[in-house]
Amino acid sequence: MAPLSDEENNYIRLALLLLEVSPRAVRTFFDKEFHPSNLKSTFNKNNKILHDLRLKKILNQNQLNLMFPKNGLTNSSNFDVTLMICLIRNLTTVTPPLTGFDSLPTQAETTPGSDLARILYYRNILAHPNSCTIDTVYFNTAWGDITDAVGRLGGQMMKHECQELKVKILDQSNQEIMIEIKQLHTEISELRDIMENRDQLLNENLKRLETAINKLWRYKNSYTSIQ
Repeated sequence: MAPLSDEENNYIRLALLLLEVSPRAVRTFFDKEFHPSNLKSTFNKNNKILHDLRLKKILNQNQLNLMFPKNGLTNSSNFDVTLMICLIRNLTTVTPPLTGFDSLPTQAETTPGSDLARILYYRNILAHPNSCTIDTVYFNTAWGDITDAVGRLGGQMMKHECQELKVKILDQSNQEIMIEIKQLHTEISELRDIMENRDQLLNENLKRLETAINKLWRYKNSYTSIQ
């Protein structure tokens, strides 16, 4: 198995940081805003807001099932970063970044809302990659942003964990993960092409339908005028 390039190593490390470490930092902050013992009652109290979020498709049914499990035992350990940040945005008084939660805040912004937005921003970038590589300049900038955010949200021990992860030796399993990621990336690209072709075909069929309807309408009007 060929060794990973520096850019592939960067991708793996950033993925581990965003998928393994940062969710625990977000959860630490989440549990401060929503005390675990009051989580279920908080959701019940805000049921109308949650219902509106569902209607707006901000929340989906799977997320609501996690929030209101059949066994009645609501636990943030079952929530991913996207869900936790969504609930913090909509059910707390946490101040959003100057440009909102959906953009990368400036480095001068160090509020909890800004740190949550940072983590969400970089996770979204990782989830929609153009390749399975990250250049070193971008990697160092992103790593610094995320590490500082993790430290402020989750504490210095988590920040130290981030620093160790940046220099730790990646083992054979990480190379196998990269192979799986490359394969998945290829499948996603192929699926995207299929969807684009499908959308193009759908648009063409809609145009043909529209043309046929217009012809029928003109024929109907001309027939009526003859009558």
